[in-house]
Amino acid sequence: MVEVEHWNTLRLRVYIGENDRWNGRPLYKAILEKLRAMGMAGATVYRGIAGFGKKSRLHSADIMRLSADLPIIVEVVDKGYRIEKAICEIKPMIKDGLITVEPTIVVWLGTSEEVSRFEEDAVREA
Repeated sequence: MVEVEHWNTLRLRVYIGENDRWNGRPLYKAILEKLRAMGMAGATVYRGIAGFGKKSRLHSADIMRLSADLPIIVEVVDKGYRIEKAICEIKPMIKDGLITVEPTIVVWLGTSEEVSRFEEDAVREA
């Protein structure tokens, strides 16, 4: 295993609601599938237990509230130019939500071959 730090990576987060839809399907699933089809390094969907958005309406998993529209976060970390392409693809899918991008340092463990491929791809231009 080889540990590598990469300074040219970004973390993309998409904040949406559990009830948000894209072509009749859950939006988070559509985004996840789009990211996978684009060959992103990986993505994770988080379901929040509570939150509120710009309308200040509280969404909660509290048993007394039984909200059906809990907060969802889709998170992906990849090389900067790939994140930029992903934003162009998923932004039109989101009617009401928030997208954030932050620089991030990847400390990654992998085989020498995997690290080599990642490093080679990291220096390519879009």
